[in-house]
Amino acid sequence: MNYSEITEQILKLTELIESGNIPSELYKEYNVYRGLRDLNGNGVRAGLTNIADVVAKKKIDGVEMPAEGKLYYRGISVEEIVNGFLADPEYNYRGFEETTYLLLFGKLPTANELNEFTSLLSSYCSLPPSFTRDVIMKAPSSDMMNALARGVLTLYSYDDAPDDTSLANVLRQSIQLIAMCPLLAIYGYQAHSHYHDGKSLTIHQPDPKRSLAENFFHILRPNQEYTELEARILDTALVLHAEHGGGNNSTFTIRVVSSAGTDTYSAVAAALASLKGPKHGGANIEVAEMIKDLKANVSNITNEGQISDYLLKLIRKQGFDRSGLIYGIGHAIYSLSDPRAILFEDFVRQLSKEKGREEEYAMYATVARIAPELIASEKKMYKGVSANIDFYSGFVYDMLGIPTELYTPLFAISRMSGWAAHRLEEMHTSNRIIRPAYKGIAEKRPYILMRER
Repeated sequence: MNYSEITEQILKLTELIESGNIPSELYKEYNVYRGLRDLNGNGVRAGLTNIADVVAKKKIDGVEMPAEGKLYYRGISVEEIVNGFLADPEYNYRGFEETTYLLLFGKLPTANELNEFTSLLSSYCSLPPSFTRDVIMKAPSSDMMNALARGVLTLYSYDDAPDDTSLANVLRQSIQLIAMCPLLAIYGYQAHSHYHDGKSLTIHQPDPKRSLAENFFHILRPNQEYTELEARILDTALVLHAEHGGGNNSTFTIRVVSSAGTDTYSAVAAALASLKGPKHGGANIEVAEMIKDLKANVSNITNEGQISDYLLKLIRKQGFDRSGLIYGIGHAIYSLSDPRAILFEDFVRQLSKEKGREEEYAMYATVARIAPELIASEKKMYKGVSANIDFYSGFVYDMLGIPTELYTPLFAISRMSGWAAHRLEEMHTSNRIIRPAYKGIAEKRPYILMRER
């Protein structure tokens, strides 16, 4: 078959798949929740966890009502965690390291424990000999999440005990991946930029005396320089993205795969594949593209009326990608507020002042303020909406000079801590394979011999 014939056959077979729709009313008839969410958008509980809790409701007279969003890591609110390490005179941009320790071990580290843990991470912050040349440079990928997943899977071959699923070995593998992930992502981006875009290639080695946030800039930037505010903001961003409960798609993925007893590298690669999806980890890129379109279609970004008109077109599916969505506004769980976005907004304001982009920040603030009101006026909603952290993170990364290609990998670098904690918890506490049920609805029928069809 030639290419044209193959394409025609594929399209013909695709039509057979498209004809197999499941009527939406059957979900209600069989009491099945699509996306494991009920009609009110509440997630169906699939397990218990000590690691994180996402709260967006409160009971008033026995009735659940929307409430200001709260996020807890091991029972401690993320606001207290961020404000706590920022107030510490010995902070040194190691909030992410402190948070990783908390997520993995269930307690805040002492100064000595944090120093020891940071040293342990630093000892793993290098790739195997020739790995960068033979794996990353020789076959650069145009997609950094694919490059990251391939790098993680390839590390299996460099592990002396890759299939050992004892807690001690899985912990060792997890700490290694947390330390190595920034190298895999940045080197992958630099390899692609060099071979496909003709950019200069300079490989910087991490500095064991620097935090993960500092090393990110140290490795990525040609001049290896960064400001105190930049390091503090990136460190905070890593903390805010590190964990979000067991129900988010990528974390649930790693728990499901881990429950089957597979190796750490395969489990993390599965989580990376989930995070790559634009409905999950790519949300801040969608926000960045939407804002770019807003700037192209609004003559005065300081004019609230013009911004309002643009947003109404989005809601009415008349603008941008015609999806009817204002990206970065709304969340599957949070309604009145996303605590991560509230924490982040002050940093956004500070950084916009340092970078001379205060007018642009004001535009973001205007969108965040008026979008929920416009959505409420145009759509029937079961809960309120507000700006989520993805609304601001793309703008922050842009101000930090981080390439768009690294936005989702940066999310993965952060979430690696939460994934590791959930994998360890699943393996330690459950010991049962996760196997939800699906209702079979195809009509039962006999097999017919080919000559009689």
